[in-house]
Amino acid sequence: MLKILKYSFYDLMRSRWSYVYFLFYLLLGIVLLFLNNNLNKAVITLMNVIIVLVPLIGTIFGVMYYYNSKEFTELLLAQPVKRSSIFLGQYFGVALSLSMSLIVGLGLPFVFYGIFNSSAIWDFSLLLVTGTFLTLIFTALAFVIALANENKIKGFGYAILLWLFMAVIYDGVFLMSLMYFEDYPLDKFSLVATMLNPVDLSRVLILLKLDISALLGYTGAVFQQFFGTRLGLVLSTVTLALWVLVPTLFIYRMARRKDF
Repeated sequence: MLKILKYSFYDLMRSRWSYVYFLFYLLLGIVLLFLNNNLNKAVITLMNVIIVLVPLIGTIFGVMYYYNSKEFTELLLAQPVKRSSIFLGQYFGVALSLSMSLIVGLGLPFVFYGIFNSSAIWDFSLLLVTGTFLTLIFTALAFVIALANENKIKGFGYAILLWLFMAVIYDGVFLMSLMYFEDYPLDKFSLVATMLNPVDLSRVLILLKLDISALLGYTGAVFQQFFGTRLGLVLSTVTLALWVLVPTLFIYRMARRKDF
């Protein structure tokens, strides 16, 4: 699996799209630091971009890489190599290359600006960690969708629908539920519903770390009471790790059982 991971990683690092992805974050970080003297404001702006863009890029790259490397994958399947090793290696190669583009692209401007001498380093670190988790999660979900659909058009369609649901539709349904059942105690429901969506969970964690949860009203107070504690942070991290682990296990099982 490590050899396939290295091949996929180096293959993507030579791709022009990886450089475009890296340069986008590099220029974004430079522009934000040029326009804002306050690092916390720059982190908030980055959060709004990363929460939406990272899942979309991870989903599209995952599906695109699977379908574009299909002929090479069929060649590997004819060799005495485990199926699970092939697809897990490709998945980790894609996820690692995207994560490196995100971390290095955003990290360089902030390092030169002096992030290590600022109290915002912990907020920025959390932003990079959640961005990495989202990359791993949505790349894994993209591979699951691609493995389940041989038709490229269907695969891309389902992948975009998944991102649209997680990033946009889920929030609308969640807010409508809170408004409709406002006469009932919704504390536990709000916490569970947030943890069921990695995008919402990442957003809440960053907002609480930036101490602007008061903008969320009563719901923000509930989130602060749970996610603001050490136990809440640990449970949130475990939940994001499970969001990575479960699709990865699906890739493993589907690769072993699928008839290629």
